[in-house]
Amino acid sequence: MTKQQAIHYTIKPTHPEAHLFTITCHIEKPDPQGQQFQLPNWIPGSYMIRDFAKNIISFKAVDSANNKLEYRKLNKSCWQVQACDSGITIQYEIYAWDLSVRSAHLDTTHGFFNGTSVFLAVVGQEHSPCSVDIQKPDGNHYNNWRVATSLESLESAQYSFGFYQAENYDELIDHPVEMGTFDVGTFHVNNIQHDIVLTGKHRADIPKLCEDLKVICQTHADFFGELPDIKHYLFLTMVVGKGYGGLEHRSSTSLLCSRNDLPIKDQAQTAEYRNFLGLCSHEYFHTWNVKRIKPEAYLSCNLDKEVYTEQLWAFEGITSYYDELALVRSKIITEEQYLEMLGKTITRVLRGNGRNKQSVAESSFDTWTRFYQQDESALNNIVSYYAKGSLIALGLDFEIRKATNNKKSLDVVMQILWSQHGKKGIGVPEKMIETLASEIAGEDLSRFFETVLYGTQDLALDDYFNSVGIGLHSYIGDSIDNAGGVKNKADTEDDKVTSIGARVVKNPLGAKLSHVFDNGNAQKSGLSAGDIVIAIDNIQVTKSSFEKTAQSYPPDSNILIHAFRRDELMLFSLQTATSPKDTFYLEVMDNPNEVMLNNKRQWLNII
Repeated sequence: MTKQQAIHYTIKPTHPEAHLFTITCHIEKPDPQGQQFQLPNWIPGSYMIRDFAKNIISFKAVDSANNKLEYRKLNKSCWQVQACDSGITIQYEIYAWDLSVRSAHLDTTHGFFNGTSVFLAVVGQEHSPCSVDIQKPDGNHYNNWRVATSLESLESAQYSFGFYQAENYDELIDHPVEMGTFDVGTFHVNNIQHDIVLTGKHRADIPKLCEDLKVICQTHADFFGELPDIKHYLFLTMVVGKGYGGLEHRSSTSLLCSRNDLPIKDQAQTAEYRNFLGLCSHEYFHTWNVKRIKPEAYLSCNLDKEVYTEQLWAFEGITSYYDELALVRSKIITEEQYLEMLGKTITRVLRGNGRNKQSVAESSFDTWTRFYQQDESALNNIVSYYAKGSLIALGLDFEIRKATNNKKSLDVVMQILWSQHGKKGIGVPEKMIETLASEIAGEDLSRFFETVLYGTQDLALDDYFNSVGIGLHSYIGDSIDNAGGVKNKADTEDDKVTSIGARVVKNPLGAKLSHVFDNGNAQKSGLSAGDIVIAIDNIQVTKSSFEKTAQSYPPDSNILIHAFRRDELMLFSLQTATSPKDTFYLEVMDNPNEVMLNNKRQWLNII
């Protein structure tokens, strides 16, 4: 087998200390009118124009005889090389200093890249096979570096530098690459090797991590009845002091986590570890839902401009619903722990006033300009298609179960989407999932979708949870940082906690208002996000003392606030208010009846 295809790339970390990759691309049969090369402006799974081409800092082209070829830039991300009778080779440098799951990062400790950030597409030949030679940086310092990627290797040794291949450009850019010194844990699901690759300093209990991930991944594989056609799956994980995120790919996922999120040998399971397992579960579920079960608009989408859909509630929201549900179904977490996680999601959704202004369908459509570019007004003006989308998925699951007496559920909808769309490579048209759900339920669910998906109505969560013997409760949180999910230690109706209607973060001068809530007393007094509060009633405050000081006043008190706006010291008169009951938790009822218990067993797959 020849290692080099007619379209062949090389990529090498030529100057890790300067964060520079050097890439070449050789084309045997360029366009006789002048070959064009295009870099994507966004990466699938992260819906924001990121202009990756801004990181190309040099570009040149030569023919087969190494003669220089002229080129011109057609737009911000496209180059055209002069017409040539022979093959051509282009060479360019990429500046890689974005430590995220979306782009590329390189220093003397490791290298990481997504193909969308480094590989220029050969315009007109995107469907042609291509190969890439991933090369090691020069110098003894890098002797122990290895490569981790789910690209098909043409080398005999796993994790080695050398030649890899892809069927086309779309596949080439859907396999991120990690290089450096990393730790690997291995497990198998349906006889397919799965590896978790950990880069960065950590003390993780890798055997425990593999044990838990194996159960979660097997749960998802059993849910859909099979794995997609993959040969090897990777969890590429960058471990840092503080960070969190993930991005799905066809045979791998890129993850960013805090080292405190990982399990430590002989230590009890932590909430942080449960969140990390939820992230892994989320990205793995995407192997079916998003990477193969796709919105019709994303089936062959254009990566140089925005692509619009109202369906992200299903592709991200349904995934968010199942990522934690799979943890309890697989018995990785307890029912109580699952209800705590669910209570936090409910708190996050119901605290945001944006849910009363923007529908989840609108949030999906506007993701390019609003959800992925949030500002200080986000809590007041937008709703998350992840968080509320997951509650819509929960509600839809319960609606179908109720209509069919637990004979069918959202599980069936997803399994049909896999068999009729994902496996066949057929995109999902707008509103098709809603139609399918009604067919499965045997009744018209359009009213449900009109109110909670296309409208701004809250879901009937009390009714859903009551049907499974679980009560939904709320109380006044003792702090804006109280994320909910657990019962208040002093839960009485008479408790009153003072609020000024704002969220604060640390600032060297005092307490900076990061968000000012709609119709809250801070907003009514004239305070704005970005203001730095330095004193309450002439007493200095910091982030740590701000909330405690404000809560020391009873509701309806008048207080004076000194704050800087830009470089101007301003004085505000504010009347305190009673905090709303917007902190939620779920609790199993004391004496649920047998119908409730059976409903819960069916929902959580408790045997």
